Amino acid sequence: MTISEALRTLLEEHDLTQKQLALDLNVAPSTLGGYVQGTSEPDVATLKRIASYFQVSMDYLLDFPKTSDAVPGENELLRIFRSLSEKERELFLEQGKLLLRFNQKEKSYSSISQSTHNVG
Repeated sequence: MTISEALRTLLEEHDLTQKQLALDLNVAPSTLGGYVQGTSEPDVATLKRIASYFQVSMDYLLDFPKTSDAVPGENELLRIFRSLSEKERELFLEQGKLLLRFNQKEKSYSSISQSTHNVG
């Protein structure tokens, strides 16, 4: 994902216009437009302000994984999680825990089924 793609996604998710973001970041709307269109890229100071504004890492904006063993989608998941309210985060975590328990049960049923078929 490019910086422009990340900005478009963040603008959409936060229901912001380019003009409003430009005002909030104290940059010219035409400058921000260049970032969103991909015709120019922000300097490091502006990149920091954008990351802080949206509560994402600069690594996310630059599409640079923090670790070499990062799982695909991990940065996206973290960004989404950080954008949620505290109550939404709790619900999100509970849903994740339910998914893990479901997967464990599925694995358990699958191994029982395989051992039953192998006996006969």
